[in-house]
Amino acid sequence: MELLPEGCIANAISFTTPRDACRLSSVSTIFKSAAESDAVWESFLPPDYSTLLSSSSSSSSSSLRSSSKKELYFSLCHNPILIDEGKKQSFSLDKQSGKKCCMISARDLLIIWSSTSAYWRWISIPEARFPEVAELIRVCWLEIRGKISTRSLSPGTLYTAYLVYKLTAGSYGFEYQPVAVSVGLVNGETQTQTVYLHEERGLRQGYHGLLNRSSSQASTPKENVCYFPKERKDEWLEIELGDFFNEEDEHGELEMSVLELKGHWKRGLVIQGIDIRPKLGK
Repeated sequence: MELLPEGCIANAISFTTPRDACRLSSVSTIFKSAAESDAVWESFLPPDYSTLLSSSSSSSSSSLRSSSKKELYFSLCHNPILIDEGKKQSFSLDKQSGKKCCMISARDLLIIWSSTSAYWRWISIPEARFPEVAELIRVCWLEIRGKISTRSLSPGTLYTAYLVYKLTAGSYGFEYQPVAVSVGLVNGETQTQTVYLHEERGLRQGYHGLLNRSSSQASTPKENVCYFPKERKDEWLEIELGDFFNEEDEHGELEMSVLELKGHWKRGLVIQGIDIRPKLGK
């Protein structure tokens, strides 16, 4: 292998994974040079990465363009870039696979009554990724919907969508009342399940959600799914909304929803957005 030109080695490594490239760099000097080359790491970046960087208003995006492709890759894994000044989405990469991760900001979601100050208010908090988040003042009709083009996601990838949120100290209405969440293509098949947004109440209840296929209306238990929120590394909560496999030739809109429409009053929900990322281990 040492007799092979560096370009040939780099070409072979580009067909592996980011993790493999890091491991192969320790084999020898020529492998290290090949494994850290721009040719290898550009192959791990999504084809539209330049467009995404151009859409970012972040001051760091310009410096990223002059970085090596390996530095760019790991920066995008650890530091999501904001699209359209954070009014729409953030974009990052899954460290293991290089697949695209997107979070739809609260401002880019359809939140019923969010423009009425008696029901919702828009606030800025330092721990949020986006400039604004939505705080629920008081409603009896909770309806949150988000859409994203499937072209914004990596093809041939199984994704999971999550609502990212917090509950304030004075929140109520979520301890006993579950909400219905769904994920699916617009005008296509949709997964629907029932979840709790209140972590402590959900754990006490030991609630078991059900998975419904909207096309057949048949209810079937969905295994290995968390029906209660988990705390993220950034100290926000997230609740799984469902899975979606983005086909290689998929061209449509993915829609996610969070609904509680039974007239129960509730308050204290702070929405950061909906996070869509590759399913772990897939």
